[in-house]
Amino acid sequence: MNALKKILLSLFVSGSISSMMSSCANIISPSGGPRDSLPPRLLFAVPKDSAINSSPSLVTMNFDEYVTLQNINENLIVSPTIRNMPQVDARLRTVTVRIKDSLDPNTTYSLNFGTALRDVNESNILKDFTYVFSTGKTIDNYSYSGKVLLAENGKTDSTLIVILHKNLHDSAIVKERPRYYTRINGRGEFRFTNLSAGSYRVYVLPNDFTRKYDDSTKLFAFRSDPLPVSDTTISDTLYAYQEFKEKSKVVKQAVALDKSGKEDKRLRYISSLEGAQQDLLSSLKLEFKRPIRLTDSAAIVLADSNYRPLSGYKLMLDSSKTVLSISYPWKEQQYFRLLLPKESITDTTGTMLPKTDTIRFSTKRDSDYGSIQLRFSRLNLSRNPVLQFIQSDNLVESVPLTSYEFTRKLFRQGTYEMRILYDTNKNGVWDPGSFGIVKKQPEIVQLISKPLNVKANWDNEIRIEL
Repeated sequence: MNALKKILLSLFVSGSISSMMSSCANIISPSGGPRDSLPPRLLFAVPKDSAINSSPSLVTMNFDEYVTLQNINENLIVSPTIRNMPQVDARLRTVTVRIKDSLDPNTTYSLNFGTALRDVNESNILKDFTYVFSTGKTIDNYSYSGKVLLAENGKTDSTLIVILHKNLHDSAIVKERPRYYTRINGRGEFRFTNLSAGSYRVYVLPNDFTRKYDDSTKLFAFRSDPLPVSDTTISDTLYAYQEFKEKSKVVKQAVALDKSGKEDKRLRYISSLEGAQQDLLSSLKLEFKRPIRLTDSAAIVLADSNYRPLSGYKLMLDSSKTVLSISYPWKEQQYFRLLLPKESITDTTGTMLPKTDTIRFSTKRDSDYGSIQLRFSRLNLSRNPVLQFIQSDNLVESVPLTSYEFTRKLFRQGTYEMRILYDTNKNGVWDPGSFGIVKKQPEIVQLISKPLNVKANWDNEIRIEL
């Protein structure tokens, strides 16, 4: 009997151990928990943040986790500006800032880290972290904010900066480094904090090395009057412009080769026809690779499908002498022949067309176009508004508005960006500002947020609130 008990006890123990081992094999290790999405947090600083009567050469900041710095030289803004940028380092949980310059007395300084400061593990950014101290008895807390728009198109440019000068003379933006500057965000907004009271000149420039207006092709904006900074500082909208456009670089055209690999010196062109169809709303254009001369314009004939010459068409060369336009009051679904005798057109060397050519084409149908009806609310007609239609950043058409409604029976299908130009001098085009002897602000263009999507054979009606 004792032997039987021993055997049963042995089996029980063995089974328990097997069960325990089986259970251990199915244990699932705990997950790491939710992803850390919080940026680092400042625990303390020496000198402490917002310290007064402090002129530190070394600032030490300690955070609640390991931190790192990315592109610190591009991100750090010291306000007011100092001649030499501080040396900034990060090690474990500590950031140190070594200030090499002597500091002005009775001045509030701020160090804005932009997007440089982040944690090590998840790269969570402590955006616009700012450390403040004062060499005097108080911390200046005046602020100034606003928005910067590009005057020519109403859009924003986050590569620009806003600059404040205490020197109120115009020469300051040309010769001196800024007293204060700040970045513009993706919405075009800017904000200064910890400003001292007083009057400032306000400018906008690209964030380049000089931060000076030393080139009139730079984007630039200026506030017409000095800015009084106080408890009641207003918010501003500034409009940036290029007084002069950069000269475009001359691009060499590719040399056409014939079958033997030699340069093809024949006079060739391409037409603006779309699948042998002519747009009802524009001229027929022939584009040449080289400047041309119309040696016998009377020989170029626009005819109907039976080769009967038509009247009322006009030939015109553009300023580059490379585009020949044939304008005519096109009607839908008509058939034409354009006769081009070889000797009617030559280039500047006298090279003629390879042969007499006949271009056969027809016009599009009315149903290939859509009609548009735009109704504007809060449109100020006294500001001479001009409606601009834009495609691929190219101005397609400008229409002066004299009422709150714009209607067009035929309009090319497609998606258009729309803008309102407030045409101060009524010349129909946008004019830049000038920072010369006579201070002139640029004309303003307001971007319409909703695009115009024109469908063919469709009445496109849109209400636009400005």
